[in-house]
Amino acid sequence: MAKVDVGDVAPEFELPGTGGRTYRLSDYRGGKLVIAFYPGDFTAVCTKQFCSYRDEGERLDQIGAAVIGISPQSVDSHERFTEEKRLNVPLLADEDKAVARAYGVVAGPLVRRAVFVVDEEGRIGYRKVTLAGLTYESVADLERAVAGVG
Repeated sequence: MAKVDVGDVAPEFELPGTGGRTYRLSDYRGGKLVIAFYPGDFTAVCTKQFCSYRDEGERLDQIGAAVIGISPQSVDSHERFTEEKRLNVPLLADEDKAVARAYGVVAGPLVRRAVFVVDEEGRIGYRKVTLAGLTYESVADLERAVAGVG
């Protein structure tokens, strides 16, 4: 399994996502991007994670980076999850887990919960991958991570 680390060039991606959009890493060049990999829509911890981002949306908007979520579910699943929970973070469908593999966050059949901050030049400035995925990076954690990059 490939593993990107702090200082490495972030692997490029192009994935379909919520809102009928296709998302590319290159779309965020020149700004910071938080990529939150997560195991699955509607699961307990993932729901808590993305609902916390919704509930702290004003703080999230102030962190100085765009935030996206990536998991292996379909765009249809992401749209249902977003609509039901009124989420404010775009969710991208990595159904074949190619992007998760490129970032080194696939463990067996599962995608690990992970957060990467990509800097303005497209390099990894922060990396945190959980082993069990029972916790997640809060908005306060994201604020600290983004502040520490670049």
